[in-house]
Amino acid sequence: MTGEQVYDDILVERRGMVGWITINRPDRFNALDHKTFSELAAAFKAFGHEKGIGVVVITGAGEKSFSAGGFLGDLANFSTEQGRLLFDAAHELLTAMRRIPQPVIAAVNGFAMGGGNEIVICSDLAISAEHARFGQTGPRIGSSPVFGATNLLGMTIGEKKAREVCYLCRQYTAQEAFDLGWINKVVPAGELEAEVQRWCEELLDKSPAYLELSKITSNVWWEMLSPAMEHAKQALIRMAGGPEMTEGASAFMEKRKPDFRQFRRESQDPAA
Repeated sequence: MTGEQVYDDILVERRGMVGWITINRPDRFNALDHKTFSELAAAFKAFGHEKGIGVVVITGAGEKSFSAGGFLGDLANFSTEQGRLLFDAAHELLTAMRRIPQPVIAAVNGFAMGGGNEIVICSDLAISAEHARFGQTGPRIGSSPVFGATNLLGMTIGEKKAREVCYLCRQYTAQEAFDLGWINKVVPAGELEAEVQRWCEELLDKSPAYLELSKITSNVWWEMLSPAMEHAKQALIRMAGGPEMTEGASAFMEKRKPDFRQFRRESQDPAA
């Protein structure tokens, strides 16, 4: 490509006909902020326009984390304006992943939590190292996973199980995720890249035009869900910086359990 963009938070590499995108913030477990989301979206769109790229892989730097989700350090002092930037960028990334012509493979090298797990959900295929863990963090930290987990995941693992994932914010092993149909393959950590490459080679042997057609027509549920995601995004924007988000993010940064029960207590003021 000419005039190729330079990124700060991600690494972009071409390995033959495969484009690799690595979230490169291991210092914060590859957590995602507005800038990271925006860079990822730009990289996916750029690969989407490259005829010589047949598959795009997304992974995380280091051995511990694929992505820990949203960077909570930004959420303790949040605003509607910051919320618009963050949630617009997140939605743009996941939509780009769904709409580029190439299959997208998530190479899950560690924890895939919150928004990191939604990247896995929105990938076409997902291959995981044995030590990886999956889950959502929304109601535990003062948010909601509206870009895949509260909707698309239910079509993958079943509505009741997806509600469990989103409501209870538990962690699931790679084997549990595989058994549920959440991911496609589990391999030892040392074999992850080689296994991903094998899947890439298999895909590269298929017709690019008919792979694209198969991908776009497989997006029927995503496209049907898009209006609901847009409405939910607007709600998240308006709730940004509210007391429950602030409590969740502050508790995480302070390494304490959040006190969400305070928001259930009746007012002690009879005039309130």
